[in-house]
Amino acid sequence: MNIGRDAMSGTDSVEAAATRTVVLASADSGLRQRLRTSLTGLRWQVREAGGGAEAMAQLEDSRSEALLVDSWLPDLEVGEFASVIRMMYPAMELLRVDGGADGGARSPRRNELLHALREAQNPVTDTVAWAAAPISVPTAEGGVGNGASVRVPVRATVPAWRDADQKEVRSRDEDARFDSARQALSVLLGRDEVVRPVAPPENLLPEMIGTSEPMRELTRLIRLVAPRSTTVLIEGETGTGKEVVARALHRLSSRVSKPFAVLNCAAIPEALLEAELFGHTRGAFTGAVQSRTGRIEAAHGGTLFLDEIGEMPMALQAKMLRFLECGELQRVGDNETIRVDVRVIAATHQPLEKLATSVGAERTFRLDLYHRLAVFPVEVPALRERMEDVGLLAEHFLEQMGEEMPRKRLMKQAEAKLYEHTWPGNVRELMHVLERGAILAGDRMEINAEEIRFRRATRG
Repeated sequence: MNIGRDAMSGTDSVEAAATRTVVLASADSGLRQRLRTSLTGLRWQVREAGGGAEAMAQLEDSRSEALLVDSWLPDLEVGEFASVIRMMYPAMELLRVDGGADGGARSPRRNELLHALREAQNPVTDTVAWAAAPISVPTAEGGVGNGASVRVPVRATVPAWRDADQKEVRSRDEDARFDSARQALSVLLGRDEVVRPVAPPENLLPEMIGTSEPMRELTRLIRLVAPRSTTVLIEGETGTGKEVVARALHRLSSRVSKPFAVLNCAAIPEALLEAELFGHTRGAFTGAVQSRTGRIEAAHGGTLFLDEIGEMPMALQAKMLRFLECGELQRVGDNETIRVDVRVIAATHQPLEKLATSVGAERTFRLDLYHRLAVFPVEVPALRERMEDVGLLAEHFLEQMGEEMPRKRLMKQAEAKLYEHTWPGNVRELMHVLERGAILAGDRMEINAEEIRFRRATRG
């Protein structure tokens, strides 16, 4: 009985090994054929792709343990393609056949892939990766096989990520970064997305509440630009949630583990703004009793969010422009130049382009700085432009308030009243109106229409 069970277990192990899948991305059909022959002998299931788009479709269609990429692809640059793939599939073995830095996962299967590269090599076009491949791989018995007869080590179980009992549910942040990488890949390919349809944006970006077309477009832009270090200018009326957008961009970027520094240019006196941004040395000005690191330097490796950038003084704009162009800064009172790596995201409720192109006293913003900031402009829609989202936003804010007070709900008449308002204060005004209504409702669990007041309550 035990012998039969062991034999069955061995059969299952071989079948599990045979289900390992590798995608070959190469425009060279001869190379693909040689690799297929070698990998099939190592009991890999091989899926071929003639370019990056086809390889992406293969990966989307069926999860694979490994990806082999040629040194050249006809539809995109290999380095960028590999970077996006690493973001989308961090646990997958990634190997470039030209020996380039791949940075992919390292697993026991790597030797098998390198061995296949050696077997498939063309003596005329031998590569660094092939030269690094082992001459043989260990057999199941612990011996060494030659290139003609290679036995794969027997695995008792399938890979951990295939084990349904051990597989963990991917978090919403990971899903969002995954989707950002997929959309970035579609941009590299210069075509419509070749991946499966994604979940509703509100599920992938919890900060973006709403399903209206303006919010879908905003979410799409956030996903596209988040993985890059591009400077972003967020424009929109007061109360639309520009800082929420900035935080989403940081959260979905590779800088998420680094600092997110915020500076409101309108909240700091003009005389202190330069020192607050760039830092200062001891004795640089009256009251500077010790050196201090500025917000830019403190955000090294991360993101700097400059809110109300339109309020920055003209004299300081020139220094900010130089930092954006060179990535270097000087503390106030210091001659030493410091180089920092910071992604800048700016926001304004003012018509910045108009301020930069005006003449005379009305010109309060540098045109060159505007162009440097607006590399990727993002417009946050006003609430009146997405009225269909009012109900979802109301539920979201009531849920938040339920953490501090009993959870209350809107009556139909109260909700209808929300849709009749034009919301000049946008989302911030909606949040305040609901908070006011919850307080006016007292001990009742329902908010009626009479509690929805669009002006401050007065004494009766």
